Amino acid sequence: MNKTHSIDMINGPLLKNIILFAVPLMFTNFLQILFNAADTIVVGKFAGETALAAVGATGSIVFLITSLFNGLSTGSNVVIARYIGLKKDDLTSKAVHTSIVMALGGGILLTVIGVVFAKTFLLAMSTPDDIVDLSNLYMQIYFCGSLFLLVYDFGAAVLRSKGDTQRPLYYLFAGGILNVVLNLIFVIVFQMSVAGVAIATVVSQAVSAGLVMMTLLREEDATRIDIHQLKLDNTIAWDILKIGFPAGIQGVVFSLSNVVIQSNINSFDSSTIVAANSAAANIENFTYIGTMAFTQATITFTSQNIGAGKKEAVLKIMLVTLALTVSSSFLIGVLVYGFGDTFLGFYTNEAIVRGYGMIRLKYVVLWLFLNGILDVFVYSMRGMGISTLPTVLMIIGICGVRLVWLYFAFPYYHTLESIYICFPISWLFTSVIQFVLWLWVYKKNIKMI
Repeated sequence: MNKTHSIDMINGPLLKNIILFAVPLMFTNFLQILFNAADTIVVGKFAGETALAAVGATGSIVFLITSLFNGLSTGSNVVIARYIGLKKDDLTSKAVHTSIVMALGGGILLTVIGVVFAKTFLLAMSTPDDIVDLSNLYMQIYFCGSLFLLVYDFGAAVLRSKGDTQRPLYYLFAGGILNVVLNLIFVIVFQMSVAGVAIATVVSQAVSAGLVMMTLLREEDATRIDIHQLKLDNTIAWDILKIGFPAGIQGVVFSLSNVVIQSNINSFDSSTIVAANSAAANIENFTYIGTMAFTQATITFTSQNIGAGKKEAVLKIMLVTLALTVSSSFLIGVLVYGFGDTFLGFYTNEAIVRGYGMIRLKYVVLWLFLNGILDVFVYSMRGMGISTLPTVLMIIGICGVRLVWLYFAFPYYHTLESIYICFPISWLFTSVIQFVLWLWVYKKNIKMI
């Protein structure tokens, strides 16, 4: 194993190793969100409110379509980390090659779905007439880069499985800087509006994907890719699917609930409110950087330790990452809300847009630590190889609560506040049931390992 970039997840001080693993991921998440926000900021500042709303209206649909494949990359991470813990180089290599084949196939499928059905999705969400064509153009160009997006995601998952979170950060940074530069050139110089930021995104994803692939082609351990060995191992693919498919379905169903939420926001028939929601949602994403990093540590450390037979580490990993997740998401949430109006000012000069945006920050951002709690429980169970049951309860707890709330409460209290309050309510309810499930899974599966 390459000691320069890898972290020993099985031996040594747990807290130190988790932090060493998570800090580059936090920067990666921060940069990824920042560069994605660059699209919104540039069009909002230099192409106007309509273009801002057009890009923002695509967010929930893009997440919906890509969620399934993001879940599969999580499955790859778990399976590869398990084989690394077992010290089975032959299985590790097969899992790596299978993962990349899945990325290539998924990228082609995503491109077709995104390009062909973009406008259908937008119309189904009651996207305002004045932005639907611009939103459609953005989505069609964006999904032309699906292959690059998945190759980077799966390639980064391979590197993370052995504790290498640094190089994916460097490659994302390189692509992201290019994205920002191209955004400014295409939108300001060439006046390309939403098409410009979409093209910039595709080019930057291609660069990041290319760098990850170049790295994997040159590795000196079992994660090295040999083009001639790129084939699907059916047994390993099934193992990846068992973990990743439920995670992906969870993302899809979450996205459907977010699409419903976006549709309810669209029901105000105001591009101003849509723009405000878009800007606030972008800012909100920054609050997730700690949660995403530490929950990724939860699943990867758990997978490797179970592969190595160190069952006693599972509880310790969960408790450490839970503490780090809650503290980081709460502190960042308070900071984001405290400077919310200033941050919203990066997206728009309109005071009314910032005012609507602050409503979302108040009811969502300050309570994101609840989401972090339930994510740690879920990712810990997936690291133990249990994915379907946590997914079912997550769907019931998050999506069920939100949809019931929007169906019964929102028609009587037709305000933005009544939409956004369903977020913390669903997180709190689901955290409780996931904790109960985690206790059951832990007691049952640790005895079986």
